Order: sequence, then C-alpha cells, then structure tokens
Amino acid sequence: MRHGNTVTEEGAGMMGTENVMRDRDGLTEEEFLAVYEPGDYPRPSVAADMVIFTVTDHREEENYRKIPKKELRVLLIKRGGHPYLGCWALPGGFVRPTETTRQTAERELREETGVEKVYLEQLYTFSDPGRDPRTWVISCSYMALIDSSQVVIQAGDDAASAAWFKVGCRMIGERRKEEKDRGIEQELWELTFSCEDIFLRTILEKEAGESFAESRIVDRGGLAFDHGCIIAYGLERLRGKLTFTDLAFHFMPEYFTLTQLQQVYEVIFDKELPAAAFRRKVMPMVEETEKYTEKEGHRPSRLYRRRNRADDAAEGGGRFTATP
Repeated sequence: MRHGNTVTEEGAGMMGTENVMRDRDGLTEEEFLAVYEPGDYPRPSVAADMVIFTVTDHREEENYRKIPKKELRVLLIKRGGHPYLGCWALPGGFVRPTETTRQTAERELREETGVEKVYLEQLYTFSDPGRDPRTWVISCSYMALIDSSQVVIQAGDDAASAAWFKVGCRMIGERRKEEKDRGIEQELWELTFSCEDIFLRTILEKEAGESFAESRIVDRGGLAFDHGCIIAYGLERLRGKLTFTDLAFHFMPEYFTLTQLQQVYEVIFDKELPAAAFRRKVMPMVEETEKYTEKEGHRPSRLYRRRNRADDAAEGGGRFTATP
C-alpha cells in the first residue's frame, strides 16, 4: 500500500501486523542508512570559542591605603601557528566526534584555566562564510565567568602564550550609508585590549540598534578571525543579563564588601553608580556576616556573602532589576 511518497508493507503474522516504511526509492530506513554517503554534501568544521571574563584588582603602588580599582579582563591566547600566526585569539578548539559543543567548551576551559564547574552559557553561532581562511568553520561561542583568585592560566599546545587582557568597548563614530534607496545609520565601535606593554585595538561596524552578533570587522588590529565580534557580543550579553540576574556574584570570592561588589558592576557597565541606590538594589541578594576585612591598609569593612537562593526566593526575588 502506498501513502504519498511512502510505501507501507503489511503482513499478518501470528504476533500481529508488521508495518515496514519505505521511501520513494523503495528503501527501508536501515537500507537507506547503509548506502548513505555523507560526502555527497559539503560539511563544515565546528569549533567552540570561549569568551572567559574575570574581574581583577589594580592597586596603585604609591597608595596602598586606597581601595584597589577593579578591571574587567578577558583571556586571550597568542597563536603559535598559521593562520594569524602571532595574533591574539580566544581560547577554543574543534569539536570532537564524541563531544557536544558544550563539552568542548568545558574541556577548553579546563585546559586553559584549570577550573571547572563555573558559570558557562552559550552565546551565539558565528557562521559567516570565510570567517576562517583554512576552511568552512562554524563557531559555537560560549561565555564563562570566573573568580580570578581561582585561576592559573596556561597556554595550550597550539598557543605561544596566554594572558588576561583588560578590555574596553566604546562607540567612536556614526555615519549614514545609502543602500537600496534607503539610508542606514552605521555605528563604529572600538574594542581595546591591554596587558602590560601589549595593546590591541579592533574596530567594528554595525547598524544602529543592531546586536554585536551581527557586527562586522573593519580593522582586526592584532586580533584573529572574527573574535572581536564574539568578544563584543559577550560583553553585550553580560551587561544585558546583569540588569536582571545576579551574574556578578560569579566574579566574587565567598566573602566580599559591598564596595567591592559595586566596583564589579561599575567596571562591567563602565559607569559610576550612586552608592545608596546600588545598595538598596543589591541588599536582597546578600547577607551580612560577622567577618571584617583585615590588613587592607584602611578601616575594616564588614564582609557580606551571596544570599542562599532559597532564601532569595522566599523574600520575593532579590534581582538587580533595573539598569543602574
């Protein structure tokens, strides 16, 4: 019996009726898979690239009593081979046949930083043709947030070195582009990366209101592939989620001051926040302890810790619900 493009064979037996589904060529699924040739269709390589953020202290040597400033940093790897030999890139690697993309990301995170079981989320799939000069490569990108005190970085086998770079992102210009009888407002953005005497500057272009996931490289400035776009989108995602989640605590040690927590928010948003308003918003997310700072060179400050999530829910939320 034929139904559309599928042939059904029915045979009565002692145990009941058996149905065998056949396609338009008369093949069962088992027969189809036995003769299937994967090489009949082009197949991309798949990579997992990691945007690993941390927040570090920067203390001014001439004033040890002053509270150290915070710096948002991203982990970059100096490439030890072609393509982009000598350029800096995100840590990452190709997905193995036995792995999911997340498992690849977890493996790369463990190999590069020595840590696991940290906050990790998928960002976006970057698939522009030609993004990798070697071959057709699709990148499934991930973002990880790490407490810097837990990390010891080490370069992988294909890398010359690895380092935490201070990262900044700002719009540097606008222009109007005429396309198909309509004007498009374009934005130019600058990504900067600094680590000791190394300075990188990447220029991106995107339409006004468009996500960095759809941005384009204007000038790589020492950064490999389209990793500038991936980093900018990771920062965009981080800032967006920080307005309604408690992600900032993934950058914090177990005990911290409210000033330290505020500094983390400020360095991510790249703006100063009113202390009184900030504390009102974060108090439902923290609980005070009987501990105080020691040997900080200034008056001891009370230490807090992240409130238990069950307690948080019982009190009706405790989310940072509005953009500071």
